[in-house]
Amino acid sequence: MTTVLTDAHARRAELNLPYTHVGDFYIDGTWQAAATPDRNPVVDPATGETWGSVPVATPEELDRAVGAARRALPAWSELPAAERAEYLLRIAEEIEARSDLLAHTNTRENGSPVSETRGAAANAAGIFRYFATLASWLDDEDVRPFPVGGAETIVDKDPIGVCGLIAPWNFPINLVVIKLAPALLAGCTVVIKPASPTPLSIRFIIEAVEAAGVPAGVVNLLTGPGRLGDALVRHPDVDKIAFTGSTPVGRTIAAACGELLRPVTLELGGKSSAIILPDTDLEAVSKVLIRSCMRNTGQTCYISTRILAPASRYEEVVSMVATTVADAPQGDPLDPGTVFGPVSTVAQFETVSGYLDSARREGARIAAGGRSAAPEELGPGLENGAFIVPTVLADVTEDMTVSREEIFGPVITILRYDDSDGRLDDAVRLANNTEFGLGGIVFGADEDRALEVARLVDSGSVGINFFGSNHSAPFGGRHDSGMGVEYGIEGLSAYLSYKSIHRRN
Repeated sequence: MTTVLTDAHARRAELNLPYTHVGDFYIDGTWQAAATPDRNPVVDPATGETWGSVPVATPEELDRAVGAARRALPAWSELPAAERAEYLLRIAEEIEARSDLLAHTNTRENGSPVSETRGAAANAAGIFRYFATLASWLDDEDVRPFPVGGAETIVDKDPIGVCGLIAPWNFPINLVVIKLAPALLAGCTVVIKPASPTPLSIRFIIEAVEAAGVPAGVVNLLTGPGRLGDALVRHPDVDKIAFTGSTPVGRTIAAACGELLRPVTLELGGKSSAIILPDTDLEAVSKVLIRSCMRNTGQTCYISTRILAPASRYEEVVSMVATTVADAPQGDPLDPGTVFGPVSTVAQFETVSGYLDSARREGARIAAGGRSAAPEELGPGLENGAFIVPTVLADVTEDMTVSREEIFGPVITILRYDDSDGRLDDAVRLANNTEFGLGGIVFGADEDRALEVARLVDSGSVGINFFGSNHSAPFGGRHDSGMGVEYGIEGLSAYLSYKSIHRRN
């Protein structure tokens, strides 16, 4: 492991972030003081320091936020989509103007390296700009003839209504924006509930919304623990829920929405595989390995944390992966040179440590890492941080716990598939031998063959020789990885209710 030695406390003292201890919610177009002194702390996982806090919303404050969204809905939904798109474009500009503050706040909340969070504002702005291009699809009249003739149908695309947007802690900006942008363009109004560990960086998005002149009540923000999310899901005046997070929580939300017959979009966990074909250029893989398989210190839902290596090249693959991971710098996430930061919370640190213990018990070989980082490896000020040395586990079999369950930390597992007959059936079988179906990659020199294999992987998205999200293409999971999709026209459609009006010619 390469370390980045820094004086973490000095670096933090220089930031002068505007949002630390805050006591307001954004309701009906204004920042409003919280009704009670109850607060949730915000902890920097790199230092262990509690550096901020936010208020806990009461049921009455939830009612006010949902009520504001309900009152704002008629006027907002009646605007032409082209006018709403203009607001989206202004929001994009305002977000970019807050790029550095947003990035540094995000990093202090969840430990994501600043090399990652510095791209959050530009990516969020790009999402708003993309959805703004779909305004004409909403505004243009959609008339469809009856197949037998004599009549036609006007298809209206109405906003679904008031939406509850519930975000996770790993990408607290972009995983809100992929819900917020299509909801606003569709004519919906929203109440946002960020994850408890990351309630501060989202305030820069609200600032951007406010600066863009979005009417009062269209966007509202509340903070609080999981019970606030539960109450938002079940609120009688909410029309749709969009949630990104763990599969167990997603199941609970799906059950509640099913009981209420309430539309829901769920983007949940993953256990994706990177299939390395026998003809793969491993040097090329090493250049995209961390971005594709351990992005954000392994705390990314779609990354391919299971590497499936051909038996004929297994040790060669293990060596490449272990060397690439061990050479990547770990340290203060506010240092631009850091690749691996801490895991996001103490609870997640304990979870990942438990998975490493299970790997040892079940016979996996530790090719790199496999332990918590020693203070002297990290530099001054980081001795109380939640750092796990990035880990590569070899000789992993499909029945091991680390092969089947989502770890959500800096851990890669490498499984062996049989390629002795020149076929790839065993690789595809292993890739599909999971309850999840979110991402995946096929690496290979012959891209036509890689495409054939990609089409056999039972997953919502698969990359060939890299993985990336395309704002214009649907992104979603199969099986235990979720319901519905985000991005693209398909993601916009999730915030619409369709009406067919039939008339004779």
